[in-house]
Amino acid sequence: MKLAVYIIVMAGVTYLIRMVPFVFFRQKIKSQYFRSFLYYVPYAVLSAMTIPAIFYSTGSYITAAVGTVAAVALAYFGLPLIVVALAAAAGTYITGFFL
Repeated sequence: MKLAVYIIVMAGVTYLIRMVPFVFFRQKIKSQYFRSFLYYVPYAVLSAMTIPAIFYSTGSYITAAVGTVAAVALAYFGLPLIVVALAAAAGTYITGFFL
């Protein structure tokens, strides 16, 4: 019974999150400030979800920082995602041996 209530509540919340923008924003948003704000919301949310996961995924903040620095540096130079991910994982793995 509890599980059914949880599923119904989650479905309602998911529906409301997707429905509210369509109800309130029927016309094109003309405010340049608000449009620029909305442009950066996905990046901010993704960062807020990813950064804590990065630093709590390993046993040490140092290994996580090494992997993050490697990923950011390689991504800055425009390398493919697979190269960035593998280098970050390798940097974290190798740093773990020395700590």
